[in-house]
Amino acid sequence: MKKDTITRASLAEAVHRKVGLSRSESRQLVGQVLELIIEALDKEELVKLSSFGTFRIHHKKPRIGRNPRTREEAIISARRVPGFRASPKMKARVNGEEED
Repeated sequence: MKKDTITRASLAEAVHRKVGLSRSESRQLVGQVLELIIEALDKEELVKLSSFGTFRIHHKKPRIGRNPRTREEAIISARRVPGFRASPKMKARVNGEEED
């Protein structure tokens, strides 16, 4: 069973159909929303979307890793990783449950 993938273009097309903006305006709107989320995360701001979820930056400490093929040790540098936590409403809806 093949699953469909939602892309930036498919989101823009859905905005075009449901909201009635032109295709180019819909593409710009989707792009601007995603860019605003990225900019906020870059500044380490919390991005909370009601009934959807929260995006945040997680800080990973440096650590020693190992190449699984050669077993050679390598240092994995510290980094920032974006994370997402779904809201209880979203989790309930995805699981086909009624929200209390």
